[in-house]
Amino acid sequence: MQQRFLVLLLGATSLVFVQCKSNKTEDKAMADTTRVESKARVASTPFGKLADGTPVSLFTMVNANGMTMKVMNYGGIITSLTAPDKNGNLEDVVLGYDSLSGYLKSSPYFGALIGRYGNRIAKGKFTLDGKAYQLAQNNNGNSLHGGPNGFDKRFWNIEEHAVDNGAALKLSYISKDMEEGYPGNLTTQVIYHLTDNNELKIFYEATTDKPTIINLTQHTYFNLSGNSKADILSHELYLNADKFVPVDKTLIPTGELKNVSETPFDFKTPTAIGSRIDKKDQQLEFGLGYDHCWVLNTGGDTSKVAATLHDPASGRVMSVKTSEPGIQFYSGNFLDGSITGKYSTVYKKRYGLCLETEHFPDSPNQKSFPPVVLRPGETYRTQTIYTFSTK
Repeated sequence: MQQRFLVLLLGATSLVFVQCKSNKTEDKAMADTTRVESKARVASTPFGKLADGTPVSLFTMVNANGMTMKVMNYGGIITSLTAPDKNGNLEDVVLGYDSLSGYLKSSPYFGALIGRYGNRIAKGKFTLDGKAYQLAQNNNGNSLHGGPNGFDKRFWNIEEHAVDNGAALKLSYISKDMEEGYPGNLTTQVIYHLTDNNELKIFYEATTDKPTIINLTQHTYFNLSGNSKADILSHELYLNADKFVPVDKTLIPTGELKNVSETPFDFKTPTAIGSRIDKKDQQLEFGLGYDHCWVLNTGGDTSKVAATLHDPASGRVMSVKTSEPGIQFYSGNFLDGSITGKYSTVYKKRYGLCLETEHFPDSPNQKSFPPVVLRPGETYRTQTIYTFSTK
């Protein structure tokens, strides 16, 4: 059966979060479609049911090089992503479960779309246009990742989009006014684009009918060893950032932006993650390792590399580019061996890491941080590109 394809033509202009009406060129780039032939493929299969009987599907994208990526319409979750090692062997480089039941029972946001607000908001409180809002406090008295029933636990509509370079899926969700305490009906689209250049491009777009706050991100746990053969402590990380965001003991920003020089947070040259993670340092003690946001030097320019991750054993390299001002590096500190994931792997401490591109934590309560307010008539846009290679 021949697949039906739609093309998403994306212009050279970076998609960034701006407090203004949407750019007409970007609107056209997001909307233009045509038919193409492609060696890439998309297929869907049943993946179980939610408690209310809603059927869940698993969508599989395959690019021209044989890389595969699997996404389910529950939580927009990336359940699997393969990448070649230095010998050309394709293996899975993300953490997750073999079945839907694992995600429904207990999942630390494996592979999930995060919204409306990624990361933490102090005491679940913020004020917008003089009105106070109270969110659920689901993490040490703070609100985390949109609350206990955030975007990671919502059902997303998924449509296939073929492109002239790889394959793509469009995910859509409408978050109702006051869902999880956030004002406004928020209409959200996310596009996952697996290119024939071994890139995962993620495009986020949202509009609202009332002033609200927004900070969308993706919470995939990466392990470049392939099929989770080891922890990530020998992975070498580069972060294009001169400063990071210090936090208090509940992981809420102090408001300071601190220089990384002469601290364990200096990844301006590639450094093994495990080389300083156990160093005596108050910030590392608060996070039980790395669980902090870095202030990127890239200025929202998606032609500039924000981060690279390298596993010397497999030779796999992942680079990150983003239009976002920050990146949260989480070193899997709360994985405790209680989860058995894919390939019968027991996910022990630091068996995966996250590189969440985002605005800074608690931005609604930090006047000096870049704003996260979205108003009617404006369009939120941001993009992140993960590129896989070897060396």
